[in-house]
Amino acid sequence: MQELFLEIEIKMKHTLDHFHDELKHLRTGRASLLMLDGVMVDYYGNSTPLNQLANLSVPEATMIVAQPFDPSSIAAIEKAILQADLGLNPANDGKLIRIPVPQLTEERRKEIVKRAHDLAEASRNAVRQCRRDGNDALKEMEKEKAIGKDEEHRGHDEMQRLHDHYIAEINSSLETKEKDIMVG
Repeated sequence: MQELFLEIEIKMKHTLDHFHDELKHLRTGRASLLMLDGVMVDYYGNSTPLNQLANLSVPEATMIVAQPFDPSSIAAIEKAILQADLGLNPANDGKLIRIPVPQLTEERRKEIVKRAHDLAEASRNAVRQCRRDGNDALKEMEKEKAIGKDEEHRGHDEMQRLHDHYIAEINSSLETKEKDIMVG
């Protein structure tokens, strides 16, 4: 039974880690290299992550600078940033690509918070599904007489405790991110 709890907890932890990773990509009004993490550039027919084609830096709070290793890739990098739909407008001088990070409008902040809430709900659903899977496994174990009724009830209580812990973590992370976004 402990193996079941461990397996379910690992799945819930993975869900929480994925949620944290998704939150990192949401804009908060400050320049961050994490904003460009998912940007893929069509480089000589291959889809290549931007951070493998350019040296990225944040020289100031509202600016990201990309210095391509290969200057001929500047146009492809600019195109990829625009297509990523991040609300960023890159500009180049032939050697560098400057990516100003505009201040977020109130409307845009609300859209980003809504996206964060959607991500949180998807994560909460994944945690609930893990609990359901665990409870089903416990019922099956009891049906096969591998555990008794009392052990099954204690198992359900433990599943609920795990569920509540990870749901609280998701809600806490969402609240923190929402404050970051709205304050900027």
